[in-house]
Amino acid sequence: MFVDEVDIHVTAGDGGHGCLSFRREKSAPRGGPDGGEGGDGGSVYLVVSPHLNTLVNYRFHPTFTAQRGAHGSGSTRTGRNGRDLQLEVPAGTVAFEHRDDTLAALADLVEPGQRVMVARGGGGGRGNRRFVSSTNQAPRRTEPGRPGEQRRLRLRLKLLADVGLVGCPNAGKSTLIARISAARPKIADYPFTTLSPNLGVVDLGDDRSFVVADVPGLIAGAHAGHGLGDRFLAHLERTRVLVHLVDVSSLGGRDPCDDFDVVCRELASFHEDGAGPGVRGRLSDKPQVVAANKVDALDEPDRLERLRAHVRRRGVDLHAISGVTGEGVSGLLEAVWARFRGADGAVEAAGNALRAGPA
Repeated sequence: MFVDEVDIHVTAGDGGHGCLSFRREKSAPRGGPDGGEGGDGGSVYLVVSPHLNTLVNYRFHPTFTAQRGAHGSGSTRTGRNGRDLQLEVPAGTVAFEHRDDTLAALADLVEPGQRVMVARGGGGGRGNRRFVSSTNQAPRRTEPGRPGEQRRLRLRLKLLADVGLVGCPNAGKSTLIARISAARPKIADYPFTTLSPNLGVVDLGDDRSFVVADVPGLIAGAHAGHGLGDRFLAHLERTRVLVHLVDVSSLGGRDPCDDFDVVCRELASFHEDGAGPGVRGRLSDKPQVVAANKVDALDEPDRLERLRAHVRRRGVDLHAISGVTGEGVSGLLEAVWARFRGADGAVEAAGNALRAGPA
């Protein structure tokens, strides 16, 4: 099960109480206070694990508490510190804290082994031995342990991919990622076949490779919650290049120019409150490579030419491909690689062109 967002409650351990104690050994008739300090409570950490790719472990177990510190004891013995609690999360997880009605970003966890404290354990209290003074040789004062921090967190997974595949439902994204990588998503001839994102690694040879993500198809209003797009658009925020697939066949009965415009509008309209760190600009600002898919089933050549003219008015080149037969795919991947290598300098210019619309 793919789970990319969960709410959890974490509580760090409380500190142990200081001890009230006096020496009473026969060999020390004058004795004195010897109460030890309480141990510190354990803290809660988020740790990136390279073996996880979903947050499903937290869906049915949302509450976590670190171990509290042990109380101090006589003979000035300090209580044992509580064990820290380490919660493993997949790379790409962003942690937010619930503050009133808003979400405040705490950390962006992207590197394996990265470790971030999200709740600090309480300090141990002082025993009466610490309160001895020249005017108070037998203090009966101690301190309680301080409580550990409590936080309500939202963990949100954003896939770490270089290139994102976008398009309307049944545009052929799953077929394409299956052809260009070792990913094996579900493929069928009906809309919304893809219900969760898929990742694949594209190897172009000569030490050239990039990670591509396929997300569920977008429909009008996806940014506002229609269809599945609003749940998965956030996975495209870390990408550097978008490959926009458009179905140019007449099988689906849709107009390719309208499909192209719908997806562009959804990318421009999507904005996630509290997006947090690690986001590479707005989705509409990312360079796009447009691919006219399913040319193997193209029975009306005018559909392809109209789409080509439509996207060229926005300053974007079109690549005619077939994810089924592989026609034009190698040229598309070379174009994606060129955009990927030069994406950082092209982000703003490409975004302005796509939002400007036809002249």
